[in-house]
Amino acid sequence: MRLIENLYRHFHEKARHTRVSHVSVGLRYTAVLTDDGGMGLAYTNLSSSGCCATKGAYRDYEERPAVELLEQIKDSSPLHRSMGLALVNAMNYRQACELREDSGDGYWMDAFGVGKETRVAMVGFFRPLMKLFKERGALVEVLDDQQGVGDRVSFYGKLDGWADVLLLTSTSILNASTEEVLGRLGPEVKVVMLGPSTPLIPEAFSHLPVHVLAGTVPIDKNGVLKAVRHGEGTPVIHRFSRKAYTVLPGREFH
Repeated sequence: MRLIENLYRHFHEKARHTRVSHVSVGLRYTAVLTDDGGMGLAYTNLSSSGCCATKGAYRDYEERPAVELLEQIKDSSPLHRSMGLALVNAMNYRQACELREDSGDGYWMDAFGVGKETRVAMVGFFRPLMKLFKERGALVEVLDDQQGVGDRVSFYGKLDGWADVLLLTSTSILNASTEEVLGRLGPEVKVVMLGPSTPLIPEAFSHLPVHVLAGTVPIDKNGVLKAVRHGEGTPVIHRFSRKAYTVLPGREFH
């Protein structure tokens, strides 16, 4: 997947001069901290069997060069990819802290013109967003394999010709489906990738028809780590973080 390669190359040199200071793998999210003060999150992507154990020899990445953990974003193990993506977000932490906040997801909804009868396709079932879409009168189709929501064939058929907007969970990076989904889009569909796993790195997505990246920036790091250790999900993590977004160059809205 080209996106994975882009993320890897973007941080390879920096990772050679950065060390991992902490790794926490929770039931829902994985957190990585680096020695330069960075912190990043990624969804804990379990294998299809539901087993979260790593395969092969145990490796302790803490106090080791970050480039060793960065390699795992290209690994075949779902859990290893989660650790690698969390590291990518940690290395991008300073840049992410400078981005604009969008606490209520209003920016991209307004920019995309989400309103009465806007046709929204959503990969990943975001319950809080469903309420907002209902309030705006939007029509929503959802595909979420993990929660058993939607039919893949029917959903894919609506990406070209029906959908006005696509919300794509950034866990698609972990299961290598990002480019598969985006390759089925019609030319006028507006796309936002979102969730705590989202790498807020426009350069990595320049080859894809993505308009907005909407992610999570940890603020109270101890609070986020505790939430990760306790197996909590996005609502609790957001108590200790802020939502931030970036628009890809040349894809701004006026």
